Amino acid sequence: MRNHKSTTAITLSFVVMLLTNCTGTRPDNLGIRTGKLLDCPKTPNCINSFSDPSDKEHFRNPEPYKKPTSEAMDILKQRILSFPRTKIIKEENNYLYVEFTSLLMRYVDDVEFYFDEKSKLLHFRSASRLGKSDLGVNRKRIETLLKEIEI
Repeated sequence: MRNHKSTTAITLSFVVMLLTNCTGTRPDNLGIRTGKLLDCPKTPNCINSFSDPSDKEHFRNPEPYKKPTSEAMDILKQRILSFPRTKIIKEENNYLYVEFTSLLMRYVDDVEFYFDEKSKLLHFRSASRLGKSDLGVNRKRIETLLKEIEI
């Protein structure tokens, strides 16, 4: 009986550790640098409007916007916060940095939005913190966030 309890406790501890240790470390190199967002890594778990358009794995067109930047950002923030397990980490006049956390494994994706006021384009970068593949989660998230958004 004692052995069974010990095994159960170890298993439970392992599951808790597994479910809480997939967050990784928050990057310290994000943000707008020389008018753009950081490039995607070579891994397929990233989408970026600044990637080369011939890079079908990472590129998606930026989203045009017509409203004043502050109003467009408020609309985007409302849409973002309608998603579960989201946390706005940084907000500036034309920039948002948000963490999205998966339900089961607690993987964290770092998602950035940059409202380029000169071109009136909303740029973005969405990347998994850990691993190689995201099974298309980052692309699907961006597509869902930007679908029929009136900014």
